[in-house]
Amino acid sequence: MTNQIFLVEDDLKLARLIELELTSEGYGVTVLYDGVAGLTAMRESKPDLLIMDWGIPGITGIEICRRLRATGNQLPIILLTGRDQVQDRVMGLDAGADDYVTKPFSIEELLARVRARLRSAQSQDEVSFEDVRLNRQTREAYRGERPLELTLKEFDLLEYLLSHPRQVLTRDAILERIWGFDFIGDSNVIEVHMRNLRLKLEKQQEKRLIQTVRGIGYALRGRHPG
Repeated sequence: MTNQIFLVEDDLKLARLIELELTSEGYGVTVLYDGVAGLTAMRESKPDLLIMDWGIPGITGIEICRRLRATGNQLPIILLTGRDQVQDRVMGLDAGADDYVTKPFSIEELLARVRARLRSAQSQDEVSFEDVRLNRQTREAYRGERPLELTLKEFDLLEYLLSHPRQVLTRDAILERIWGFDFIGDSNVIEVHMRNLRLKLEKQQEKRLIQTVRGIGYALRGRHPG
């Protein structure tokens, strides 16, 4: 399966150069030119890697890092920037970037970092809790040996829960992570999707794992019925 990479860079010549090099290496590449477009695209499709300039217009790269990490999104991020001071590097990494490449850089170095980040991410494709397991790469999920037929949002919900076992995830965090930062829609969208996900997980009378934490949100727990 071809790795999909989002590149958010407002320097058109640099963006084109990086796109051509990544494409020649066999990656699928989507180029975006500002932060708002980047966030919108990531709500509609989940890439395997994000390469992003620090100073893109609209919403800066550093702010996008913070927003993604605040919702628990662990998408690998390589930050590109002309800032070369130690404190800038620290700020970028603290905001959630996995790697930090200072301009000007050699394309060979960037490609090597892309390969390293994708290898690291692929080693974390499998997540599980008790008898539920999920593969982020193949987008397959199972309860025991039984495959789960999940919609896109149900899969994303289950992946979010499995990535944070026993933690209470608030409704706001779930809404922001799964439906986006500016979602406008039915107020009970989380409840509807969570109910459908539970029905599929418990189709053969298996015990309940998704627990409702009244007034707060949901948690993946294995001990208490709910």
